[in-house]
Amino acid sequence: MKLKLTLLSLFIVTLCHAQVKQVKIDRVNQMADLPRPLQIIDWKAMALNFDRTIYDFNAKGKYWPMVWMDSTGKNFKQPVMGMYTAVGDVRQGSQHNKGMFHEALANMGAVLGATLVGLDKSNQQGLNYVGMLKNYFNKDTGWDIMMNNTAPEVALLGGGYGRDWWYDVYPNVLFYAIYDQYPSAPDFEMMARSIAEKFYQADSILNGNYNYSYFDYGKMKPMTTQICAQPDAAAGHAYVLYAAYKRFGDPRYLKGAISAMKALESQKINPTYELLMPFGAYLAARMNAEQGTAFDIQKMLNWTFDGTAVCREGWGFLVGNWNGFDISGTVGCTVDHGGYAFLMNTFDAAWPLVPLVRYQPQYANAIGKWMLNAVNASRFFYPQYMPKEHQTLPDLAAVTKGVIAYEGFAKASTFDTLYQSLKAPVAQGDGPKWMPGQNPEVSQFSVYGSGHAGIFGGIVKETVVKGILGLDLLATDFYRQSAYPTWLFYNPYPTSKTIGFKVPATGKSDVYDLVSQRFMARNVQVVTKLRIPAMQSVVLVCIPAGKKIRVKNKQLSVGGIVVDYNYVQNRYIKK
Repeated sequence: MKLKLTLLSLFIVTLCHAQVKQVKIDRVNQMADLPRPLQIIDWKAMALNFDRTIYDFNAKGKYWPMVWMDSTGKNFKQPVMGMYTAVGDVRQGSQHNKGMFHEALANMGAVLGATLVGLDKSNQQGLNYVGMLKNYFNKDTGWDIMMNNTAPEVALLGGGYGRDWWYDVYPNVLFYAIYDQYPSAPDFEMMARSIAEKFYQADSILNGNYNYSYFDYGKMKPMTTQICAQPDAAAGHAYVLYAAYKRFGDPRYLKGAISAMKALESQKINPTYELLMPFGAYLAARMNAEQGTAFDIQKMLNWTFDGTAVCREGWGFLVGNWNGFDISGTVGCTVDHGGYAFLMNTFDAAWPLVPLVRYQPQYANAIGKWMLNAVNASRFFYPQYMPKEHQTLPDLAAVTKGVIAYEGFAKASTFDTLYQSLKAPVAQGDGPKWMPGQNPEVSQFSVYGSGHAGIFGGIVKETVVKGILGLDLLATDFYRQSAYPTWLFYNPYPTSKTIGFKVPATGKSDVYDLVSQRFMARNVQVVTKLRIPAMQSVVLVCIPAGKKIRVKNKQLSVGGIVVDYNYVQNRYIKK
């Protein structure tokens, strides 16, 4: 959205008391009000630089290039680009394992991230990176869903393959996001329908019981292995099925999404395993708003944040200040060596949790505060932003070319004998553990996690006030109904602050706030100055001026488009 500035502006003061009472998330309350040291890097620029640097088949330097072409033609008779999971990973590249070992989490995450910052990955320098993703659709095996590898020949090399449920489910969540952005991509409709059918059938077979290690989508039966049960896979099933319902209109998919959500909600203990629980919280909010369900959003948010997971012990959102570094808001294991945060998990949590606020604005403060902490702390994954004395490989950082981060950071080195003198936070990665004695030290640098930077890049914008972020609530709200541009601004300061809010330069706009449930301004052109109360939020919707307003079934619509899903009649709305 291209915007331009003008000297003309309208000064607006928000109400001191919000109409929508804010709901707290206990874990977020433990995070810093204003994280320090505070520095918000340009995540869009980071994502664009990653794309420009990584997608270079002629890149020079030791361990480069990071991409190659796999011509084995699994599932579809076409070449597919392979991308390293980690720098120097000895399992990968054109010379190892027939060039077949590469992961959908890397390839699909990089395509989605680049797309969210404005790149067309279906036609980039003559190559269709979107179309290449078809090879992860495992039709040769009869599973007929997206998987993390293209074939079982490389399954046991790592990255999960029919053993670890989230690895089977999450590529389909990623695929549906990409399909939303590229709805005309050849064969994508066929693949999307196949995935939806498989997930619907699986949910019917599971019949409310997701307490399994994984599901065999070829034999269509749940499986139990040495890996503990992952009932939060229900969140992934529900996300895909609801997206399929919105895309195709088949009521069976809505039925399946509701069934999977009920299975998730029925869990007696925190079922969080890896990446899927935030999608359950998002769906609870969205389906409650759109479908009139009554899922327990707070329960699922607490499961997401708290770090009380049992199977994946301690998995959740980290909090704390480690030797002067606020690391709160990052995602990973809260108990491993005092806490171990991961880059990809942190990026990907923003995808569902930020648009949740559109449907349930009572969480605006909590999500706004969490995102400020997460966005600030995530720069510490990158060697150029973490002080050298807190890195395992500061002298080898040049290999990252400024676009590849460490896989994570921990309170103490997770290597038994290495890097033990480093003080928290310790930027590191697990790559050398994947292939002991073979993977080089630099495999601690995570290509696959870094490719997801575009999720932050597509959502996060800075304002003129350091620490007040503009969060685009539409950027990752895939398969949504028609919506007007919607932004969340949270003020973390103990005093009110004034920002300049840019409205689309396409004529006059009315600006509605979902938190105060009132129109903040009418007939605004381009820039509005906005005062945000201390430690409060505004969620601003930019609506073309002069549209007809209608309130029905507690939904406020303007020009036939729902603006507020939970509108309470008040004196501020005038037709």
